[in-house]
Amino acid sequence: MPPTVLEHGKASQRHIAVNSKWNYSQTMQGLHLTADLHDCRCEARWLLDAAALGEACLDAVRAAGLQPVGQLFHTFPATGHGPGGITATVLLAESHLCVHTWPEQRAVTLDVYVCNFGGDRSARARALLEAMVALFRSGHVERRALQRGHIG
Repeated sequence: MPPTVLEHGKASQRHIAVNSKWNYSQTMQGLHLTADLHDCRCEARWLLDAAALGEACLDAVRAAGLQPVGQLFHTFPATGHGPGGITATVLLAESHLCVHTWPEQRAVTLDVYVCNFGGDRSARARALLEAMVALFRSGHVERRALQRGHIG
């Protein structure tokens, strides 16, 4: 059962009344992981073929124990700088995976976010990120982690 929202005075002033079965601060808890991959030594298809990358994303999501609920895999047109890259997005019941490729730079950015509503899925998020990092065989990886949703 969601929290009861009580309005007091102005509409901009909201006070949350939380019953004993619902902890509002837990509803937004999550882990947001990103990685910037440089000097990717993977097969070219992972940087150029949206269908192949999409299947690899879905396989990695399932292997990590997460649930895909939607997807979009888009190839950008070639430019004077080289072939077009890919944006691959998998919507998860737990949140999302996004992959952006820059084949002309042999670079990739990864974005994994999982909410931890109902249980800690942080290990699954890390497993998904590491599976994607391994796919691209990067010469250099910059990882970042952000705990999301903490109040205070």
